[in-house]
Amino acid sequence: MILLLLGLALFLGIHSVRILAAPWRTAQIARVGEGKWKGVFSLASFVGFFLIVWGYGQARLDPLVLWSPPVWTRHAAAPLTFGAFVLIAATYVPGTRIKAAIGHPMVAGVILWAFAHLLANGMLADVVLFGGFLVWAIALFAFSRRRDREAGIGYPAGALSRDALAAAISGMAWIVFAVWLHLWLIGVRPLV
Repeated sequence: MILLLLGLALFLGIHSVRILAAPWRTAQIARVGEGKWKGVFSLASFVGFFLIVWGYGQARLDPLVLWSPPVWTRHAAAPLTFGAFVLIAATYVPGTRIKAAIGHPMVAGVILWAFAHLLANGMLADVVLFGGFLVWAIALFAFSRRRDREAGIGYPAGALSRDALAAAISGMAWIVFAVWLHLWLIGVRPLV
């Protein structure tokens, strides 16, 4: 559990610098340059992610069950994670109405992903991992929306076809992940 906690602290911490220490971040970028800053940021993110994966895997070897979720929660998690995939795809497809409405669909996707996994899993490691991401993403979403409002930032909506493209891309990615990759990477078949 220690590795999982360290990984979460590093990964979520580095991704929270803009919220917690924006002036320091700006000063560091000015001091070392944007390229070096991105390099350090990427390295810290990778190490944090690696520790999360390793720590979560280790914690699952000796699980502490907090509750046993009803079977229906597994079935509810599937469409929720599909929604998360759509939100994440909408981040990268320019001009989606989803981004225009939500502002930060990547973070909203993390919220939905974490909630779905908390709903369907009842081990301590699950609560730490998905609960940590959920709390972080909610705080980041609120901060980002407030920052956008204060700066007068809006996201223009394009044609509905942009949303259809995001849904098609995410649908294919979700099927590949849910049917094959989730079992291979995590050891759990979510659609059974």
